[in-house]
Amino acid sequence: MQTTSSVFDDLARLMTGAMGMAQGMGDEAKSFMRGQADRFVAEMDLVSRDEFEAVKQMAADARAEADALRERLEALEAALQAKGAP
Repeated sequence: MQTTSSVFDDLARLMTGAMGMAQGMGDEAKSFMRGQADRFVAEMDLVSRDEFEAVKQMAADARAEADALRERLEALEAALQAKGAP
């Protein structure tokens, strides 16, 4: 009966080792795929979310400044016409 228990112990150790190896291979595959995805994104020359948000804010600021300058120009033109009108 002792040999049967030894066989089961060996089988359990073998299965435990196989599960550990499978998990390690899964982690390695995940790491490889993440590296490939990062490389792919880097090659596509995409911008990060932070860079996009910064440029978006700069565009909004530029538009607000242009609108303010347009209003100021219109006011100056109106004042100039008022002075030049008889």
